[in-house]
Amino acid sequence: MINRELIRIKIVQLTYAYYQNGSRNMDNAEKELMFSLSKAYDLYILLLALIVAITKEMRHRTEIMANRAEREGTEMPSEKFINNKFAEQLEINKPLKEILESQKLTWDNDVEFIKRLCINIEQSQIYKDYMADEEDSYEADREVWRKLYKALIQDNNDLESLLEEKSLYWNDDKTVVDTFVLKTIKRFDPKAKAKQELLPEYKDEEDREFARKLFRAAILNADQYQRYMSETSRNWDFSRLAYMDIIIMQIAIAEMMTFPNIPVSVTINEYVELAKLYSTLKSGGYINGMLDAIARHLIKTGKMFKPMATDKDDAAEEGQEQEQESN
Repeated sequence: MINRELIRIKIVQLTYAYYQNGSRNMDNAEKELMFSLSKAYDLYILLLALIVAITKEMRHRTEIMANRAEREGTEMPSEKFINNKFAEQLEINKPLKEILESQKLTWDNDVEFIKRLCINIEQSQIYKDYMADEEDSYEADREVWRKLYKALIQDNNDLESLLEEKSLYWNDDKTVVDTFVLKTIKRFDPKAKAKQELLPEYKDEEDREFARKLFRAAILNADQYQRYMSETSRNWDFSRLAYMDIIIMQIAIAEMMTFPNIPVSVTINEYVELAKLYSTLKSGGYINGMLDAIARHLIKTGKMFKPMATDKDDAAEEGQEQEQESN
């Protein structure tokens, strides 16, 4: 589940923090990076568990309405939503239960938030359409949760504030993690029953090593990489640059120099996007131009043995990455 987009985000954050920390202990910093990434996986598990928590609360609400209807002799409430086949399968999922228990992750202390979310669900057109639809299938049950998640959970300011209170590590994780929750919903298969596999913490050991190697290279070779910046720009004045710009370029150069299989264009694009997210309004364009110039300088001087891909090659590479991410 932890992909390279998330790894790059964490490395930018923790490299910046490393230079703000007086002790600057590399081993401790690396442990902090790996812990931070593991917390992102905890968030993935907790967001899946949110569906279960909502279902349990809706079951409680339906029970109260059923008791009232029985006393008053009125129509009994529909149990369609609380008997949602996808939610029931998720509730009995063994991997989810095991990780929730081992990591002590729970929504038990957030009852009021869960109640408000249930009200929002009941008031949504998605819920109303689902309840009115006579179709009774696993696919429809799974699809309604995908729609509800995208509409009411993916962009939920109250939820983001609540998660920030639970862990400072989750400040910038949710946007990425949401995509993996939605992917998991889409992949659930009724035939798997309680043994449905969740996404693993890492797709393979290569991504874990990517995180370690990139972080160490960015910090241990910082002076060298900053010299490359100076060699590429005349009258370089670090005092006039946003400090985060320097950090981002430093990590980008580390990636270009350390990982021969990652095209230069992919690296530049990734860090330009991070600059837009973490630095100034002008940083994206500036860093794009500087990294392109630095890459060409490194190739010309024989310090890096990677070609500058053409636009056509870039598009093909990006298409391959997107295909791999969707698998």
